[in-house]
Amino acid sequence: MANSLIYAALRGSLFRIDAERAHGLALAALKLRGGSAPAAPAQGPLASEVAGIAFPNPVGLAAGFDKDGEVPDAILGLGFGYAEVGSITPLPQAGNPKPRLFRLEEDRAVINRLGFNNGGAGAAVERLATRAGRPGVVGINIGANKDSADRVADYATMARLMAPLASYLAVNVSSPNTPGLRALQDEGALTAVIEAVREGRGEVGPPIFLKVAPDLEAADIDAISRIAVEQQLGALIVTNTTISRPPLSSPHAGESGGLSGAPLKDLALQRLRDFRGATGGNVPLVGVGGIATAEDAFARIRAGASLVQLYSAMVYEGPGIARTITRGLEQLLRQYGFSAIAEAVGTE
Repeated sequence: MANSLIYAALRGSLFRIDAERAHGLALAALKLRGGSAPAAPAQGPLASEVAGIAFPNPVGLAAGFDKDGEVPDAILGLGFGYAEVGSITPLPQAGNPKPRLFRLEEDRAVINRLGFNNGGAGAAVERLATRAGRPGVVGINIGANKDSADRVADYATMARLMAPLASYLAVNVSSPNTPGLRALQDEGALTAVIEAVREGRGEVGPPIFLKVAPDLEAADIDAISRIAVEQQLGALIVTNTTISRPPLSSPHAGESGGLSGAPLKDLALQRLRDFRGATGGNVPLVGVGGIATAEDAFARIRAGASLVQLYSAMVYEGPGIARTITRGLEQLLRQYGFSAIAEAVGTE
């Protein structure tokens, strides 16, 4: 509650700062704050096991906030059940020209066209290796360089480098901000990517999660679901940002890039239902997109998500959002008569 009140008081000043600069200040504050992961997975109604990983609660911070793996333990210290860092690419890249990150305050949304800006795999490996042996679930989101001559090989390289450091590997083939990347969701290309990641990771390694776009046709959903089942993926992360544009009120509505936040909620929920049906419940799902409250999170869980993620909502609600949502989820479980979060999955 204290964090929420402090953030509410500061938000007006922060929102007068360029969005990308404010993001940098948030990272700097977390570096100063520090923090450590819980000593062990919590025992309680929100704890569950997904893809062989023990999660203390189902609420994670999505990739995009901590692109270079600088503050995963500080994120966990905010009450998130897990942190997903990245996207990280083999070579450093600057991303797209600025400005490239926009708050749509009237819509409680964000548009970004960052373009996988990150310091590259070498720096990330060195940084993440320092937390070896610490508790806490930290997934690593991997991508390909924009100018790569062989993007499939990039994913294999990233899997090899990051597997020893990751609780899970999140394969990002769904960002709209790297030209041609979403074409890797095509059935043949996607199979090649997953096989390359599996080979790079090795026979024994962290589970593979696949992050998909919301802007998919029914045939795409069926094909991706079939691959996910056949390849025994650890989970599908549903969804990334959207290139679609529902009615928006902000003057930034016409900016290009991926839209996230409240306007994505209905589309992301529908895609979650679509993937739940197409996979027959045989692949765990992570619900992402427009989640800002415990009720939003619980709706995804009842629609079939074993885990949820958020990011844009933290821009508007502040760093206390994880604890607010987890408290609300515990109340909703009691209200609906569930003794554990896993019991609620898919009960819509």
